[in-house]
Amino acid sequence: MIIVAGQLHLDVADRDRYLSAVADVARQARQAPGCYDFVQAADPIDAARINVFERWESDEDLHRFRTSGGPPLELPALRSAEVHKYRISGVEAP
Repeated sequence: MIIVAGQLHLDVADRDRYLSAVADVARQARQAPGCYDFVQAADPIDAARINVFERWESDEDLHRFRTSGGPPLELPALRSAEVHKYRISGVEAP
């Protein structure tokens, strides 16, 4: 299992525009083979932060979605991003 998680930072005034622009990406990802979850959401504490969380069955599923094309999005500029891919070897109840 693959998890992609982290945070994006942008100007406060641009956050809602960014999230509106990527709303369809989440819908498409959640319908893609191997996608268990996909969300980019406003952070409830930091108005300049967007939290990213994706969960995929495999690298192949993630790669297939990322390279599936679609029109380029006009997104506000990010100030910074800290997003990483994690390989999960096991899952347990909390």
